[in-house]
Amino acid sequence: MKTTWYAMLLALVAAPLQAQDVKVPVNLPPMPEGKYVHEAPTLEDLEADESINPELKKVILKGRDMFINTQQFRGEYVFNDLSCSSCHLGEGKLNWSGPVWPAVTTLPDFRGKNQHVNSLEERIAGCFSFSMNGTPPEYGSDDMLALAAYHQWVATNAPVYERNIGGRGFGHLGREMPADISYEKGQVVYEANCAICHGEDGAGQKKDGQVVFPPLWGDGSYNWGAGMVRVYTAASFIKNNMPLGKPGSLSDADAWNVALYINSQERPQDPRYTGDAKETREKYLNFHKYSMYGTERDGRTLGQHDNTGSKPFLKPAALKPRTFE
Repeated sequence: MKTTWYAMLLALVAAPLQAQDVKVPVNLPPMPEGKYVHEAPTLEDLEADESINPELKKVILKGRDMFINTQQFRGEYVFNDLSCSSCHLGEGKLNWSGPVWPAVTTLPDFRGKNQHVNSLEERIAGCFSFSMNGTPPEYGSDDMLALAAYHQWVATNAPVYERNIGGRGFGHLGREMPADISYEKGQVVYEANCAICHGEDGAGQKKDGQVVFPPLWGDGSYNWGAGMVRVYTAASFIKNNMPLGKPGSLSDADAWNVALYINSQERPQDPRYTGDAKETREKYLNFHKYSMYGTERDGRTLGQHDNTGSKPFLKPAALKPRTFE
């Protein structure tokens, strides 16, 4: 099974963080009382589970490999330097790091980002279209089936349509940016804590052509339509997961400031671009009111360009409206 240097790093780091004898400063938010907390199955569980057909196990393992090592599809489904596991740490199981199993148990459901009811496949497709600046596997294809099977296996025994979920998503810091948030302070935080892995220019690091640390801006990063461009999303992700191996070690203020700094840098165009960034911002303001897209920085409008990175198109065909009228 293929893997990447970055995925191996995650495997080495994420597991010890679950242990009781963590030696680094950890200050993760307490799980609110009464929340459902899911315990995802392990590979050992999968191997030992005789109720799962061997052929299904193969499909689940293929989906897991696609999830961790999504870069194997570079130029096909992915056109930047990210994998699913770049944002969904711990193989998509880690609380406060966008665990993927809630997508299985709460979909189909209405999603504000595209203003219609989404299926699990469509939710996965959105990650390829925005976070990985690409185009998703075809709905119903073997590759999409494998990804969906992995998501569903991770959700084993989780209650369907449970809304009171603990550790879901990234947004525990709230959505509204603090009044005193500072780009300049964020740059200081970035240079002191983030640049060592992600580079002074935000381009990440590679070894022997494989991504070790993903880029945070530029052509190799997530595009202007990705969920992570929302400053509150990035701030909560950073607070609870970064720096790698030291989750919760930054103050809330530092997390907000560095999220603003990172998400005020240029990146590939939002696939929903109309030709005018300010117009696109207003059209999708329910999403972009939390991003810096279409705002002014140093005398220029962020996102006002036709750059799609290494992707030879703007909008993948999978991004289309749905109505039942």
